[in-house]
Amino acid sequence: MRVIAVLLTVFALLSCQKSSAQTQPRLAPAAQPQGPQRPVQPFYVEDGGTREVLESIVIPPKAQAPFSLLLQTEWVKTLSDGGTITLVNQRRIARDREGRIYQERWFLVPKNGKDESRMTAIQIADPNNHTLYNCLMLNHRDQCLLSTYTPSTNAIYEFQGPPTGLLPDSTGSAIHEDLGKQLIAGLETIGTRDSIIYNPGVFGNDRTMTVEREFWYSTQLGINLLSKRSDPRIGTQTFTATNLIPSEPDPDLFKLPDGFQVVDQRQTAPPEN
Repeated sequence: MRVIAVLLTVFALLSCQKSSAQTQPRLAPAAQPQGPQRPVQPFYVEDGGTREVLESIVIPPKAQAPFSLLLQTEWVKTLSDGGTITLVNQRRIARDREGRIYQERWFLVPKNGKDESRMTAIQIADPNNHTLYNCLMLNHRDQCLLSTYTPSTNAIYEFQGPPTGLLPDSTGSAIHEDLGKQLIAGLETIGTRDSIIYNPGVFGNDRTMTVEREFWYSTQLGINLLSKRSDPRIGTQTFTATNLIPSEPDPDLFKLPDGFQVVDQRQTAPPEN
């Protein structure tokens, strides 16, 4: 009977230890358990990758030049096997006579795909009050982040690239071309093409590389109604203005979305002593 009792005691101890080992969290290698243990937090990481940011047309806060339009964006990226990936979206842009700018931001989605684009933000810039509101549509907090907007209504924006000739430090050369005039969305535009030919080694490139930008500029509105950038590193980006109305837009566009809270992120001066 004594032997059986001893065996039962040992079996019970082993069972408790096994049960404890199954319920206790796994420890990091070489760690020594001291007191209650917490599970080791896993981190899922990945080497490499990149973040791509799409440039768009520049909208100066020009006064007395109101408009509203839809901007069509197409981004074609060439793959190593010769195929392409094409992403698209469209967004509304408006500017009133005071130079205030309304812009929507939307996700890029595959062209002719099943995914529908979603609005990510509404931006409202006021050059007279020097305010810029970024109203975030997808963070579920209903917030408009307020920052300082520095451009004024008399700011001058230069879209033209360098003149034809050699670039500094023997990095390459530039070619500037005048393309004449054409009507886009009912307005006269002036065309320009700027090509930058980079020598091998400037970016780690093993051969000559050409970056080309083409603009069709409206002097009436002070913006490009058609803009195209071709760069072998990122592909070809094309921005085309459509549904252009060169008159005062709906004033309600420049009101903050209903129910959104303003979060002031401007730097304030320290209190005076």
